[in-house]
Amino acid sequence: MNQNKQNAIGYIEQNQKQYTDISHRIWSFAELSLKEFQSAALYVEALKNEGFTVETGLSGIETAFLGSFTVGEGGPVIGILGEFDALSGLSQKACSTVRQEIVKNGSGHGCGHNMLGAASYAAACGVKHYLEQTGTPGTVIFYGCPGEEGGAGKAFMAREGVWKKLDAALSWHPGCTNEIMTGTNNSCTQVLYQFKGVAAHAAGNPEEGRSALDAVELMNIGVNYLREHMKSDCRIHYAMVDGGGLSPNVVQPHASVLYMVRSCKVADTIALQKRVDLLAKGAAIMTETTYDRIFVDGTANTVPNTTLEKVLYANMEEIALPVYTAEEQQYAKELRETFPVKKAPNPLGAQADPAIAKAMKELTQDGERVLNDFLVPFYSGEEFRPGSTDVGDVSWLTPTAQFTAATWPSGNPGHSWQNVSCGASTIGDKGLLYAAKVLCGATIDLLEQPEILAQARQEFIDRTGGNGYVCPIEADAVPYVIEE
Repeated sequence: MNQNKQNAIGYIEQNQKQYTDISHRIWSFAELSLKEFQSAALYVEALKNEGFTVETGLSGIETAFLGSFTVGEGGPVIGILGEFDALSGLSQKACSTVRQEIVKNGSGHGCGHNMLGAASYAAACGVKHYLEQTGTPGTVIFYGCPGEEGGAGKAFMAREGVWKKLDAALSWHPGCTNEIMTGTNNSCTQVLYQFKGVAAHAAGNPEEGRSALDAVELMNIGVNYLREHMKSDCRIHYAMVDGGGLSPNVVQPHASVLYMVRSCKVADTIALQKRVDLLAKGAAIMTETTYDRIFVDGTANTVPNTTLEKVLYANMEEIALPVYTAEEQQYAKELRETFPVKKAPNPLGAQADPAIAKAMKELTQDGERVLNDFLVPFYSGEEFRPGSTDVGDVSWLTPTAQFTAATWPSGNPGHSWQNVSCGASTIGDKGLLYAAKVLCGATIDLLEQPEILAQARQEFIDRTGGNGYVCPIEADAVPYVIEE
């Protein structure tokens, strides 16, 4: 690590309390997708105070913003992605090993996005310090990306071509391991169907009623029959958003269901979504009801970039991993005892390479290690992961790479109260600071070595055909907030 990079990493270290405080404040806000008004305002104020040029309301989304800093003519341009939305039903007291809601049925950061955004912001601050101190030409941009959990802010921004101006994009995600996030994943769409019928007394004059709830149920039955006739890599999920009320002696005049359709390829997702639309139409015809179809969001599959992943991993090796105290180990151990299923992490590399699988068995102490304070062996490939993320849409428009950093105990359940508990703990703080330094170091490498960016761009072209992006966001769709 050269002295300039050391100074940038040192800047993050010197200002670490600012970054962990931001993480804790956003943890306390626990705002849902596209409602992150306090979180966005906090970042915008911090960016301005730090000397970034700030733009708000990106792509027509009120809580989307960026902070940029440039030296010289502008290039290279590196984007660092930040998220800050929470999940419903996961309100939880910090640092607790028992389920303790702060707000009844409230929200919580079960995916750690309070840490994700804070680390990315810290990294951008470190890079800005480097640019100022060295005079190296280039631009760093911190992107405030709302609605990852239900809103796909990055995909709406992709539809507007926001990511095309970047030479590369970097991101990370809280997790239970320190490893490169490689491979591809599902694309998806979400559509809300709001059925409208006619109310009537269910016993006195049922013939005059037209049940919106019947329409929802018939649509669900149709989708269940459809499952036999779709590709094996496809998935369909649904949630009853509105059941029409609590009175069974009323023919329900309104009912709504939210559907998520998934497939590895965007084109297959869109095709399957059209079949689900037909079932909604059929259910309305059968029940003589009407419905509104509201497009909520959509995301693309991810395009990995081995060139950038190697840069991230080199910095993961360079930066010192967190060291945990006896108290942190004990807290993590007690928290892990609450997991419904205790399992060792199974990274993509271990699934593809027996040597990595063997190494993981030893590193995790056959699954007994509570905090994974080691680096997972490097692996890059195109294997499939079942989840979905709007980082995929970024990766179709510019070379993109991600990694995870350990912020909670090994084998944690995803989107859980246990994650919320850790999100404002010293374990989470140490993970986010490590991630910030890795992102900062990798960005500096790209600014100092433009030949790496050229290699990453060529790999991007080879994998995407230059611009093979099929945007999952419909042309007339606007960001839509699903009310609880």
